[in-house]
Amino acid sequence: MYGCLLWLCATAIQAQELNLMTYNIRHGAGMDGKIDYDRTAAVIRGVNPDVVALQEVDSATQRCYGKYVGQELATRTNMIPTFGAAINFQGGKYGVGILSREQPLAVRRIPLPGREEPRMLLIAEFANYIVCSTHLSLTAEDLAESATIICNEMKRLPRKPIFLMGDFNAEPDSPLLQTLSKKFHVLNKAEEHTIPADKPEDTIDFIMAWKKGKKVTVKDVGVVNAPMASDHLPVRASVKW
Repeated sequence: MYGCLLWLCATAIQAQELNLMTYNIRHGAGMDGKIDYDRTAAVIRGVNPDVVALQEVDSATQRCYGKYVGQELATRTNMIPTFGAAINFQGGKYGVGILSREQPLAVRRIPLPGREEPRMLLIAEFANYIVCSTHLSLTAEDLAESATIICNEMKRLPRKPIFLMGDFNAEPDSPLLQTLSKKFHVLNKAEEHTIPADKPEDTIDFIMAWKKGKKVTVKDVGVVNAPMASDHLPVRASVKW
């Protein structure tokens, strides 16, 4: 009986749960064109995520009055910001980010192709999991090359649950998603659209789990009703392993 109790306690300790979110924040500008970090942060706080993958993040640009948007949101959500610059823009940088409750153990920034603009894969490793944030190209050739680079990078990571999140600029029936779904479990539902935020008709924002990592179970997943804070709706997922 004592041994059985020890086993149950160990199992409880090993069980992990994680609340994930991905959000293209449009540098904090809403559907009304106004930059409002309080509004964006309120959407994030409403989900209470452990980790958020951010896209369209500005740092020290003119349009954001020299502010680092990741830090602005981190301050308002009591989270830790990590930034992956993709391009120089308006006197500063522009790219993707991650907000997290924990400080990452390690961070990697992997350039991805983009004919209209360079793209970025931001990888943050934590004690029990790994999160990747990306915003992919608009062109088919770049998307195909990005898929290859991403999958190769996943193979180099430690054997932990790995989550790929972001704005993929591709729909569920696209060649990109067909390729990635061979290597990743797509956690959110294709029929729950993410763009445009005020009248969503398409799904291009996704949360995925690497199939060769630890097996992950989805507890809950959905699109967040936030029609004004950005031109994208955020996606959330609660998972356990």
